Amino acid sequence: MKIAMVLLSLVFAVGGCQGTGDKKQEVINPMKEEQLNLKIATLAGGCFWCVESDFEKVPGVAKVVSGYTGGQKENPTYEEVTTGKTGHYEAVQVYYDPAKVSYERILDVFWRHVDPTDPGGQFVDRGSQYRTAIFYHDEEQKRIAEKSKEALEKSGKFKKPVITPIVEFSKFYEAEEYHQDYYRKSPARYQIYRSGSGRDRFLDETWGKQGGEPGGNPGTEKTYTRPDDAALKKKLTPLQYEVTQHEGTEPPFRNEYHDNKREGIYVDVVSGEPLFSSLDKYDSGTGWPSFTKPLEPGNIVTREDRKLFMVRTEVRSRHGDSHLGHVFPDGPAPTGQRYCMNSAALRFILREDLEKEGYGEYLRLFQKK
Repeated sequence: MKIAMVLLSLVFAVGGCQGTGDKKQEVINPMKEEQLNLKIATLAGGCFWCVESDFEKVPGVAKVVSGYTGGQKENPTYEEVTTGKTGHYEAVQVYYDPAKVSYERILDVFWRHVDPTDPGGQFVDRGSQYRTAIFYHDEEQKRIAEKSKEALEKSGKFKKPVITPIVEFSKFYEAEEYHQDYYRKSPARYQIYRSGSGRDRFLDETWGKQGGEPGGNPGTEKTYTRPDDAALKKKLTPLQYEVTQHEGTEPPFRNEYHDNKREGIYVDVVSGEPLFSSLDKYDSGTGWPSFTKPLEPGNIVTREDRKLFMVRTEVRSRHGDSHLGHVFPDGPAPTGQRYCMNSAALRFILREDLEKEGYGEYLRLFQKK
């Protein structure tokens, strides 16, 4: 039995990339990319929960679908793929707008979120179904992929050979529904799996913390840290300190951002790490700023909160370790999530100030279609 199944069974009795659910169907082109001017990249990078989550952060990516590809078995189930006998990889199809993000950039994100030197799987997940691969859809993608791999090999970033194969695409089978957007549907379970998988630890050691974040520029390493307590007390207001450091809660309706309708992003007031976008903000009627999803899921940590004689899911920032608020399963479509945040834990950056504040990569989010 794979290590990931043991890992999560200790916490939730549900494995890393496992479970039971709806039957999936074969999907060759699950979106009409011709009408939307989208292109497809098909990539295998280990657990598709994580790969899907990482690529959905990338500006210019419209949709990511988890599934299976590269094997002989038609319409495989998850249980069949996990045996390693079907020849299939866990993979994703990334639908992207080439006017906003290039295939070269897609591959740069891919390399920065996998271990391309591992022939036996990825991180805690072992087996042929968890190997890395790039599946090219045409000769242009093949050329770009080969050039990208060659550049990575020459960079000296890895001491071991880069063994990720570049393979011609054939068919893609969409995974069961419960696997799609798993990081949004089950954020607590996903976070525990991801934290225990060793993926982020490897990426931080290889590229530097935030060095491979999808929103960033290639070759740019961004670091977000928590100042020491003395510096925090000077930097923050008493309310900001109480909320972020002592899990406090500000008054509803009497806070800075509950009714903010301007365009921009929200970052951690402590560390500056990007957290939410105004594009995902909505009026929940609660009196606190509410969002349907994070801007950067990798910067969000969730954990069980049993205070106040109830069970809730607390939301914290990954690098600043700030208490932000809670997430509830009563939000609107498409995620069904309500990230109910404290304004005191956030700093809002206007769209027109993103460049000068060092968040220029997020300007793409606000380009008019």
